[in-house]
Amino acid sequence: MTGWQFWVDRGGTFTDIVARRPDGRLLTRKLLSDRPAPDRPGRPPGGTEPVADAAVTGVRELLAGSRDPVESVRMGTTVATNALLERTGERTLLVVTRGFRDALRIAYQNRPALFARRIELPELLYERVVEVDERVAADGTVLRAPDLDALDGPLRRAHDDGIRAVAVVCMHSHAHPAHEQAVGELAARIGFPQISLSSEVSPLMRLVPRGDTAVVDAYLSPVLRRYVRQVADALDGVRLMFMQSNGGLAEAAQFRGKDAVLSGPAGGIVGMARMSQLAGFDRVIGFDMGGTSTDVSHFAGAYERVFTTRISGVRLRAPMLDIHTVAAGGGSVLHFDGSRYRVGPDSAGADPGPACYRAGGPLTVTDANVMLGRIQPDHFPAVFGPDGDQPLDAGRVRDRFTGLAREIRERTGDDRTPEQVAEGYLRIAVANIAAAVKRISVQKGHDVTRYALTTFGGAGGQHACRVADSLGIRTVLVPPMAGVLSALGMGLADTTAMRERSVEAPLEPAAMPGVHRIADDLEAAARAELLAEDVPEDRIEVTRRAQLRYDGTDTALTVELTAPTAMRRAFEERHRATYSFTLDRPVVVEALSVEATGLTRPPDLSALA
Repeated sequence: MTGWQFWVDRGGTFTDIVARRPDGRLLTRKLLSDRPAPDRPGRPPGGTEPVADAAVTGVRELLAGSRDPVESVRMGTTVATNALLERTGERTLLVVTRGFRDALRIAYQNRPALFARRIELPELLYERVVEVDERVAADGTVLRAPDLDALDGPLRRAHDDGIRAVAVVCMHSHAHPAHEQAVGELAARIGFPQISLSSEVSPLMRLVPRGDTAVVDAYLSPVLRRYVRQVADALDGVRLMFMQSNGGLAEAAQFRGKDAVLSGPAGGIVGMARMSQLAGFDRVIGFDMGGTSTDVSHFAGAYERVFTTRISGVRLRAPMLDIHTVAAGGGSVLHFDGSRYRVGPDSAGADPGPACYRAGGPLTVTDANVMLGRIQPDHFPAVFGPDGDQPLDAGRVRDRFTGLAREIRERTGDDRTPEQVAEGYLRIAVANIAAAVKRISVQKGHDVTRYALTTFGGAGGQHACRVADSLGIRTVLVPPMAGVLSALGMGLADTTAMRERSVEAPLEPAAMPGVHRIADDLEAAARAELLAEDVPEDRIEVTRRAQLRYDGTDTALTVELTAPTAMRRAFEERHRATYSFTLDRPVVVEALSVEATGLTRPPDLSALA
């Protein structure tokens, strides 16, 4: 060890930091992500100017008085997630094959709410569409070369109008990417700083998911790049790594928008899995309850990933940990609409925060726990109020719940006490969380009663036993540093590089040599990326996976790339567990994915200062 290491989880409400000193000792720090004030987390001691980023501030505070160098900073961030949720990404132009300008809008015509009479489509991420006259057949044969002369004018007009991000999506570009590359080169000559080619971002078949992912990457990458630059400038000369949605770390220069949507929660899953294994549990349900939301996950000896997901109405195809999120955090606002109780989905966040924070905030789940004595102000630091030196305001919470109980009695005749009202809201929050756990476990064929519930996050310990009771789980694990476990997960995570490619080959012995040659090429590229990041060769492990599906169906399941007989057996076992049946049909290798992992040497967790 030659210097400090910092592992940071920048969440929506709190920023958590675990620091490893040069002598190996671990320090922790939790800061409000927003609302810096004098002598408060978010402002350097004695400082007079607000600091935009709590992560940088926390690092500087922990380094105060130390002359030892900083070896590395590992971060998970919600910057990309928030930009997607709030629609504050870069202005984006979509360039698509002529005749398909509305393909991403039409998509599959899914109806998530089957009986809704008013269909409200999500807001598109791109603001303008330009068609390029080109065409490639499904087998990669060029039918028409791209007319770049006709495309030049519309691209220049978009650039002149202030659009700076371009997503290029051509038909069948997974089989023949040269047309997209030509369009990308033209856009670069015109001056677009962000160009996302679907054949590079998601080199798999199917226009819609490939195009959606390219658009997301173009929309989010500039926002992410600005944040990375801001942190890198503040920590000049420090090696900066970011957590990806797939649970692996990447160098700051390799961090892309499509891989950043679950950057923060992914660190929690890694920390949960590693700490549970150290305690002797290989089958666990992760329960991460923070200030804004609750993330639940399933772990049975290996990270579970999904390759296609939908976030805030946006479709995305990229490897990411299978995490289900519900709006039930410690800061979730308690509502009464005249007839029923409701928890969330809005959150009080860090500013103003719950009512007990003394900043004029609304009643929240945290306040319900204060009301019932499950959070005691004497055990909390006195960092609230205008000057940041007061304890939680339990009196204010009691007054607010008393008023709420009176309102409920006047409007419904229900004469519950303030304590019973608070208890009712907690029961709703617990039910929402239990339903989320069932979605990632019971609905996928797992017997949740055979698992341990590993709880972490600032609000997890307050609700873990009640969630476990509602699910029939008999073991609850609260690991060390549970309140900052997502940050600890950054230090426990490995560096990863992933590569994917469409195959569309039958699962037969005759086709396997070609399949393995493709896997060899993907492995070589993934290894090269890690070696370029100074990962030692002897610390690299490679996993090859295949996405299989029945011929004539659309749903693929992932298995290890081995012999055809073993792959079919594993596929049928997963298919039966997931869908309760199998088919008597040929199986197709739809795509391959290769993951190269640069193993991290785990820190001595007994060294907590």
